[in-house]
Amino acid sequence: MGRRSFALAASPELRATYMQNNTIAVGKYLVTPLTRLIGANAYAASVSVRQGMHDRIFRLLPSFTNETQALRYALDQGRLMVTHNQLL
Repeated sequence: MGRRSFALAASPELRATYMQNNTIAVGKYLVTPLTRLIGANAYAASVSVRQGMHDRIFRLLPSFTNETQALRYALDQGRLMVTHNQLL
């Protein structure tokens, strides 16, 4: 049997769109909130925590109806992770 490849085509409104805004320095870390449109009026929040060449991305719950709320939540969670040493 041969291998099959499947291509999944997402509709344009559901295609992953990432936005980067408001990078802040917290001690020796750079914290960047990220958002992704996951449906009609639904945004997922993620946060990037970077130190030098090492970058960790955390996906966060819940989803939000507003991109600004998702960005604020991601930034707050990233700041808390760094200040409370929760990056292990």
